[in-house]
Amino acid sequence: MIDRGLRAANQAERFCSKRSNAVRRMQVPQLTPMICSSAPMQETRNNLRKAACSDCTVLITGETGTGKELAAEFIHANSSRHSEAFVCINCAAIPDSLLEAELFGHTKGAFTGADTVRDGLLFAANGGTVFLDEIGDMSSMAQAKILRVLENREVCRIGGNRVTQLNIRFLAASNQRLEDMVSIGTFRKDLFFRLNVARIHLPPLRERKEDIPLLLRHYCENFRREPAAPEPEFSEESLQCFLRYDWPGNIRELKNTVEWLLLGDVPHQINPEHLPSHLRAIIQTNASLSDDERSALLSALFSAKWNKSQAAKKLHWSRMTLYRKLAKYQISEDSKSEQ
Repeated sequence: MIDRGLRAANQAERFCSKRSNAVRRMQVPQLTPMICSSAPMQETRNNLRKAACSDCTVLITGETGTGKELAAEFIHANSSRHSEAFVCINCAAIPDSLLEAELFGHTKGAFTGADTVRDGLLFAANGGTVFLDEIGDMSSMAQAKILRVLENREVCRIGGNRVTQLNIRFLAASNQRLEDMVSIGTFRKDLFFRLNVARIHLPPLRERKEDIPLLLRHYCENFRREPAAPEPEFSEESLQCFLRYDWPGNIRELKNTVEWLLLGDVPHQINPEHLPSHLRAIIQTNASLSDDERSALLSALFSAKWNKSQAAKKLHWSRMTLYRKLAKYQISEDSKSEQ
């Protein structure tokens, strides 16, 4: 058992140069704006704020690319621990043989070449927050190690015999249904109940499409190579393509698309011919884009810069009809620029 631990520690030393793939540390992380105006995300943001006011363990669920790490940062940055460390651990990137050395560290002399005491990730997070990203990818052995720490908040370095009590908060995330994994025996039931104290689900982008124009504007600002250059505008037809597409990769896919669009010479107005082929195909396969009433309404509003009279004219509606549709689809101008 000791030999296995020492071998793991030796491997961990070689793993340090690649550690950034598994771990991202931030001392006092900056609060990234949560760009949203949709009703589902407004509710989600309120739930994140409630979770930040407590110190309980939070399980964040959602599809790949929905922003689970951003949600964890939001909780930490709005919590009483905001001035302490935030340590993000990619559970899928740390092999079992390195897990203990990475999480718990080692003592001086624990193995050949261990000339100093090395703190593990949990020591580094003392006083702050640990985010266990994609915890559903952890092996059964790793799950047992995490469960023990969750239960008692105690750790012991490899090669040592002194147990240290830590003051850390745990946040976890998964894009898998952990309940299903529990039912088939691939995820520990006791660990699931330890994690599932407060649960927050992030909706996929296809369920919050009114956020798309805001996200486009945000990423255009981020990826603009010349800060003084005018921000490109999206034509109504290109915006319709963005609104009709279901975005299986969610916000990450949208972000990557904007970055691709801003490579090379950027036109003042982005039209369908500038879009990637899979988005351009929407025009060919959906000849009647206006059949999607909600998407058409959103497109008209944003192209008219939320001038309701102009939007109604574009849609050939009366203003009263436009207001009824706004209420029907729960679209609110008041929240469109909240962060």
